[in-house]
Amino acid sequence: MITLVTISLENEMDLVLAHKKSIAVAGKLGLTIATQTTFGTAVSEISRTVIEHTDTGILRISLEVNGGRYSLKATITCDSGVGFNSYDTGFYYAQKLVPEFSLTEQPNNKLILIRMGLPRSLKLDPLKTAMLVKYFQESEPLNAYEEIKVRNTTLNRITEEQEEELRRSKIIDEKKTEFISIASHEIKTPITIIKAYTQIAKSMSSKENTELQTILAKVDFQTSKLLSLVQQLLDVSKLENGSLQYTPEIVEINAFISDAVQVIQHILPDNKVSVETCEDSWVSVDRLRLDQVISNILTNAAKYSPGGSLIEIKCVRRVDDFLQVSVRDRGIGMSEETIKSVFDKFYRDKDVLHSHSGLGMGLYVASKIVASHGGRIWVESVEGTGSVFHFTLPCVSGDPE
Repeated sequence: MITLVTISLENEMDLVLAHKKSIAVAGKLGLTIATQTTFGTAVSEISRTVIEHTDTGILRISLEVNGGRYSLKATITCDSGVGFNSYDTGFYYAQKLVPEFSLTEQPNNKLILIRMGLPRSLKLDPLKTAMLVKYFQESEPLNAYEEIKVRNTTLNRITEEQEEELRRSKIIDEKKTEFISIASHEIKTPITIIKAYTQIAKSMSSKENTELQTILAKVDFQTSKLLSLVQQLLDVSKLENGSLQYTPEIVEINAFISDAVQVIQHILPDNKVSVETCEDSWVSVDRLRLDQVISNILTNAAKYSPGGSLIEIKCVRRVDDFLQVSVRDRGIGMSEETIKSVFDKFYRDKDVLHSHSGLGMGLYVASKIVASHGGRIWVESVEGTGSVFHFTLPCVSGDPE
């Protein structure tokens, strides 16, 4: 079947299009004016009947070739639940105008078909039919209504394609998240065991064997680093599927940050970290997750700062009753492009890909945790002069004790 024209039958304006297009097809085939009128009228009658019952009809005018003989046919498909039959007035008249008419029930729709054989004198062949297809594809709209209809059809098709692409992307993303979660769980167990045996070996080895102690310390450090990366992958997968759990409790922020910095300072021996506290302020947070936020930001600051440089943490209680924590480093800074994307999942600045390790997960996880606590996170930076990361948390009134 060679489709020449397709029209959705939604209202009376489409009836006009159906009539004109069917006559145009018959005319381009070289049929007589009487035959053009007959075919156009038959198409109009069945289109009118369909439009009276439903707006789901699709008209297709096409050529069919069988054993070298060509036929001109029009088909209309519509929902199977539409209540008409072959005795409806429009169908009755159409049957008198064309040699072949049928109305059939299919599994998902109804199909109306009219068909008439074409004389051999038209001398149709594949080249001529291809030219007909091209003609109707490139022909200008018959009126303003068809022009709008064509635009809407194009927009709908583009929208459907985009929705399908989004659906496929979502499925792929879900599969990727599931894989990361499963793989991370599988990797975490042997890493934990390796770390445990390393610590046992350190405790059992002679203190005098400094070379072995140094090797075991390096193994322990790298294992901890790998375990941290695996944990971040797990957190990303949990964030993606909404399974990251929080256990909120009320904490005093100054004491919490001071304790967190004391622990983190041991894994950042090349940088000094100072803390400027604010008035006593309490926040409702998950201790583990807030500690993760502070650790991720401080680790990021140290990674991009020169050894021996100072990293400053400052707490301020704002007038809007939000606590603001700021972390200032004296590192390489960021471009405007990086500032816009630094909290995106797996984002890495192309200029530091080969000079600094990382997977681009820490700040993404931190941003999601802060948002889940009702806060906001952002960064201010100038290339070459360092960066300042800020995040806020809503305060809880008064000392809970």
